[in-house]
Amino acid sequence: MSVISESTAIRPFTFEFPEEELADLRARIEATRWPEKETVSDQSQGTQLATIQELARYWAAEYDWRRVEAKLKALPHFITEIDGLDIHFIHVRSKHENALPLIVTHGWPGSVIEQLKIVGPLTDPTAHGASASDAFHLVIPSMPGYGFSGKPTTTGWGPERIARAWGELMKRLGYTKYAAQGGDWGAVVSDIMAVQEPEGLVGIHTNMPKVVPPAIEAAIVAGNPLPSDVVLSNDEEKAAVEQLDFVYRHVYYAYIMGSRPQSLTALADSPVGLAAFMLDHDRDSLAMISRSFAGQQEGLTRDDVLDNITFFWLTNTAVSAARLYGENTSPFFGAKGVRLPVAVSVFPDEMYQAPRSWAEQAYPNLVHYNKLPKGGHFAAWEQPELLVEEVRTGLRSLR
Repeated sequence: MSVISESTAIRPFTFEFPEEELADLRARIEATRWPEKETVSDQSQGTQLATIQELARYWAAEYDWRRVEAKLKALPHFITEIDGLDIHFIHVRSKHENALPLIVTHGWPGSVIEQLKIVGPLTDPTAHGASASDAFHLVIPSMPGYGFSGKPTTTGWGPERIARAWGELMKRLGYTKYAAQGGDWGAVVSDIMAVQEPEGLVGIHTNMPKVVPPAIEAAIVAGNPLPSDVVLSNDEEKAAVEQLDFVYRHVYYAYIMGSRPQSLTALADSPVGLAAFMLDHDRDSLAMISRSFAGQQEGLTRDDVLDNITFFWLTNTAVSAARLYGENTSPFFGAKGVRLPVAVSVFPDEMYQAPRSWAEQAYPNLVHYNKLPKGGHFAAWEQPELLVEEVRTGLRSLR
């Protein structure tokens, strides 16, 4: 008879945010001291004043946190200690007998809020027009420092350690065969899991593939021309290099979070400051979110955006989440030596569009590659129907 220690036990997790915290949030929003308007007519200086003021108006006057809180509470939440840290996760088992277990990891500035729209279709496909043979058991953890997971008090919780923790989590849940999925940091963690090859992991699906050849990424990060022996063989590769060069010149949030996270204390004090910072993740996402607050119908609604920001605020995780950028020691977009089967989905408004040629090099066991007609960085959140179909199709051969 095996004995589960108290520290490694899987415990049900419940939460409640008192009304006093929501009232304080609204009061802080209403007391915001505003800067002057940007001196340009575009978003080149960051989140525009008109966007953040409309966000603040809606947040204080109309937004209802209890709506998404109810959606969160309707799911089974658990917590377990792994490697000295409490790890929170949502665990939804499918009613279908042969469902494939899948661990899905969020990114920054995301949280488990990102995955709420895909839970039903993946775990209960027959209720969403698909076959029972496409069912998944879902495990959706909060990364260390994010959401309801513990906040590391020492350095060392980088993607490699998180990947090992996820392998332990799936083992602890009794899964002997499973897949992993993610975008943003979730894609990094999933790739590293595939490199580590924990027992039971049969493959991964990624919507932000890590396929950039090391020499190319090293040159772009350093701001140098590509080495003379690097040949770009097609227009897709040339476009990807241009996109990556733009990304590395403009991800200012990543540089400050990676080097000076504690200097972001203001994000723990000002909800509007937190929102302005979180909106400015990448050019296309900022443009889309800005249009949604201007009244246009977009992939993400105003409520979608504020659900996630409010979750960060209520859990006070702006600074603890930021530290992940300083813990990472490997190239963010670079190929990592994955040998397991990999399914790749490329969304047109992602930070860069991974060429098939690079994907075939980085993932010698590439089982699926597809370019989608629409969607960007927050695929599960913005285009859940497309991502669900990609996960089903991409991982079908691994069942």
